[in-house]
Amino acid sequence: MSALSSNWDRRSVLRSAAGLAALGPLAACGSNNGRSGGGSSGKELVQYFHAYGEAGTEQAVKRYAKAYDKAEVTTQWITGSDFESKLFASLLTKNAPDVFEFHPQIQLVRSGQVADLSDIVDPVEDDFNPADIASHTVDGKIYGVRMIDDPQFFFYRPSLLQKAGVEVPTTLDELIEAAAKLTTGKVKGLFIGNDLHAVINPMIWSAGADTLDGKNRIAYHTEGVKEGLKKMRSLFTSGHLLLDAPADYWDPSAIDQGLCAIQFCGMWAMPQMQKTLGDDIGVFPFPKVTDSGKPSVYNGGWSMFVNAKGRNVDLAKEYVKWLWIDQKKYQEDWSLSYGFHIPPRSSLAASADKLKSGLPAEGVKLFGEYGHFDNIGWTQSMITALEDVFADCVRKDGDPEAALDKADVTVNRELKKLFG
Repeated sequence: MSALSSNWDRRSVLRSAAGLAALGPLAACGSNNGRSGGGSSGKELVQYFHAYGEAGTEQAVKRYAKAYDKAEVTTQWITGSDFESKLFASLLTKNAPDVFEFHPQIQLVRSGQVADLSDIVDPVEDDFNPADIASHTVDGKIYGVRMIDDPQFFFYRPSLLQKAGVEVPTTLDELIEAAAKLTTGKVKGLFIGNDLHAVINPMIWSAGADTLDGKNRIAYHTEGVKEGLKKMRSLFTSGHLLLDAPADYWDPSAIDQGLCAIQFCGMWAMPQMQKTLGDDIGVFPFPKVTDSGKPSVYNGGWSMFVNAKGRNVDLAKEYVKWLWIDQKKYQEDWSLSYGFHIPPRSSLAASADKLKSGLPAEGVKLFGEYGHFDNIGWTQSMITALEDVFADCVRKDGDPEAALDKADVTVNRELKKLFG
């Protein structure tokens, strides 16, 4: 089995949480929560995980849970591309999980769906990446415990670049030129995902902009972003972009199978790429879009949340503390044994020998220099608004200014609802 053979699209979960009310009609989907119903003690917990593609992950999660002696912990390992719909539908029912993995989304906080975990995180807060803490904090309270950090960048075949006389791109223009020179026969120069959504935020950051500024105001509507959209349009129409890969950007099969010379993907795929390609693999960040821009690395990842409306909130918090704060051996195993991820705990990251040399070390370095984290205030409606901009300006030949104006209406409406 390929280490990343799952058909699960990581990005769709990363960009979900459209609002609990909207998922009302799906509530029946979450009725099978796997509770054993056993025992008079009531010491039972249910946790939801999406099906990771890396082999051994399901067994690892269940092994950790079995080692917990204060409750019987049942794991729902949800396969397919509908993890978020099943999760959010279940949260509307009495069979909701006590603990679940997801990403920081302010709607979960505003709706009272996730518990404040400040009391269990505060004692070790200084050992977490500060950006991970910031991305889970609302009004001074911490919601969620980060499990892994997943930086994403471009992977390339040095042998193919050398053969084509191409240097590693440092600008978006150079990336477009490289894609042209690297396209030969059945090999396309570049793969950035079948729907292109994975590179929207990196393009914005590399244009010297952001989704929102520090005061939760629109920060993406800039001349640099408009220039980036025009360049992405030229890339899309060039014929040098792989658009019909058998799996999306998160799976390394496109570059592993020789379908492209450069692929946007995540650090989790490094072991599989190295197994297939040996030393013929390198990484570089999303290159700067404009002269005033800067390379960027998107940091994905997963976090553990406690259902504030669950039956056993205190017990669930104890379990999350036990597994994702106290049990460093399991945290290290989870980050390093099934694909490569950066531990969000500084002490674990410092001792992660597998990340200290070669390609993983280069990935860690890029993450440290150019990493960007999710903004908890950037909601699904906002995400969709910029996906629509890409659809209009990159896939079609729409005007960037008009498309961004349209997005502004949606984003400002959301910001007013959330922040007044």
